[in-house]
Amino acid sequence: MNQAIEFTLEQEFSLRCFTDQVQEMSREQAQEFLIEQYRLMMVQEKMYQALIKHEWQMDITSLQKEE
Repeated sequence: MNQAIEFTLEQEFSLRCFTDQVQEMSREQAQEFLIEQYRLMMVQEKMYQALIKHEWQMDITSLQKEE
């Protein structure tokens, strides 16, 4: 997945606003935020897996073992 991903102008603006907010955080706040973001990414991955399993009637774990 080395392809360059281009964001819309709206996404670029959102990223810049987010960057500004993060730079204003203390180290402790940033660490807590990062941990929460990682947890949410894991939840999102599980939801995608469940959706694919339901829609395609397939086992995602078998696909992950092939990688």
